[in-house]
Parts: sequence; C-alpha cells; structure tokens
Amino acid sequence: MRAWQIDSLSTPARLITLPLPVPAAGQALVRIHACALNFADLLMVEGKYQSKPPLPFTPGLELAGEVVALGPDTAGPAPGTRVACYAGHGGLAEYGTFPTDRLIPIPDALPYTHASAFLIAYGTSHLALWHKARLQPGETLLVTGAAGGVGLTAVEVGKRMGARVIATARGAEKLAVARAAGADHLIDSDAPDLKDQLKTLGGVDVIYDTVGGAGFDAALRATRPDGRILCIGFAGGDVPKPAANILLVKNVTVIGFWWGAYIDFAPHLVTQSLSTLMGWYTQGGLRPHISHHLPLASLPEGLALLRDRKATGKVVVQIA
Repeated sequence: MRAWQIDSLSTPARLITLPLPVPAAGQALVRIHACALNFADLLMVEGKYQSKPPLPFTPGLELAGEVVALGPDTAGPAPGTRVACYAGHGGLAEYGTFPTDRLIPIPDALPYTHASAFLIAYGTSHLALWHKARLQPGETLLVTGAAGGVGLTAVEVGKRMGARVIATARGAEKLAVARAAGADHLIDSDAPDLKDQLKTLGGVDVIYDTVGGAGFDAALRATRPDGRILCIGFAGGDVPKPAANILLVKNVTVIGFWWGAYIDFAPHLVTQSLSTLMGWYTQGGLRPHISHHLPLASLPEGLALLRDRKATGKVVVQIA
C-alpha cells in the first residue's frame, strides 16, 4: 500500500510503499477512502503539536473508509461497515489499523469525503459551544477565522443553536463563505476598528477564537459582562495574553478547549455530541464545506494551503 511517512521532523514527508498492516486484538483494518487535513496535521509534521507520535509515523488525524478485517478475538464493526475515525495519525495511507472503539459507523447518506471532514471540525465546535461555553438561544457568538476548517462549522453550529453569529475572516471571498454558512454579520479581520464594530453591534456573549493575536484583545474588550471566550487555536501564530483586570471587571471566563483530549477522559460526551451532529446532518442541517479535493500524492500542496491560509472549510485527500 502507499502511505505518507515522516522519518524525521527536519525532513519532508515521503510517499512510500509499505506492507499491508495486520490488525492486532482490539483493532480493525480499514481501507481508507478519504482523509481530511487539519491545521494540527501541519503542526504535527513539524513537531509542534501537543500530540507527538513516535517516529516514523504516517500523518492524518481523521479519516473515513470501510472495515476490511478485525483483529483476533475482536468485537467491532463487521467487515464492510462504513466508518469514520479520529485516529490521531495514520490517515494518509491506503489502509490503516485502528482501535475499534475509535470507529464510528456512518450512514449511507454521508459520503466518505464529508465523513472524513466531519469529526474534528464539527465535533470541536459543538462540544465547545454546547458543553463548555453553554451557548444559549438569542446570545451573540463571535467566530474568528470563520472561513477556516473549524471556524466555519462554528458558524453553522452556532446558528443551529439559536445564536446571532458575527463572523470575522480575511477578505470578501472568505466572508462570503461565512455568510453562506449562516453568519448574520461580517467583519473583515484586517479592519483596524474591530472592537468598535463589535460594540456597535451590541457586543458579544461568546467568542470562538481560532486565530489568537491582536484580534483576541479587541474581541475581549467588546465582550459583554459574564461573557465566555473559547481558545480553540492560534492560526495567526501569536498566543494571546488576556488582561486579567478586564476579565475581573467584566466577569469574563476564558476557556481552553482541545477536542481530542475528550476522547480519552470523557468519551461519553464525544459520543453524545457526535450523535447530535449526525442527526443534524441527516436532517439536512449541516453541510461540510470542502474547498479542495486532492489525490494522495498531493499532500504537500494540501499542507501548503493550510500554512498559507488559502483554504476555506476543509481540504480533503481522496484516497480510494
């Protein structure tokens, strides 16, 4: 089988041929049809992500495919079952072995490309807004980086939960994508008066921040009393340092959130959240936005799209 492999964090990934893996007890062999790329993949191949697989490894956090075989004495989805999987790594290959408790059967109505792009982005937005920020109908939600992989899903999920959504993104093209996802108000992230524009719109109750940097401080200053700020990521490169005096005076809560950790310490919440999201999808309420479909050989191009912030929604590598 073909697979991308990272041999050293100082050298680029290589597309090589490897023997077909054999599932161990508790694992399933999956024929991978699609693997969605995430900003975390870019960080992981550079050794900058919080999760660091031992070398050598195959990147690719999330995937969708078909179960081919089960390991010895393993109960799990039967061969032929269509599944999605948050693997952590291993998705950028034609086959992979994964723990059966990570496999989520998917409905026939959910294409492999959509399924591969579903778990992390929608899972992050829903669990963060529902479980951590306790977003309420009628509240105002600000989403930064609103045309990106997770930001765009936060716009969709926030609207589905009954919020008024303000979206920030860079340029008219990306803002149009956020509007199509349901954003009520649009602000160019390069605008010098972000704080004033947010205050003119009445301020915000919940901030879903994927970017960090100077925009974080401007949004904080436009947050209403008892507001909540979700730290989802730092795509802008700068980790913000919120002013504690403002947090105190406004009774604002800053919330760190990493979806992948919940799979280990609170899997029941992940299961509940994904069940809700799958229901919304089958009802026609969610539609993953995929700006680029690439073949397996084009992984470097896909990572460059993420690095240069030229993608909207998700980038998906189609493998089979």
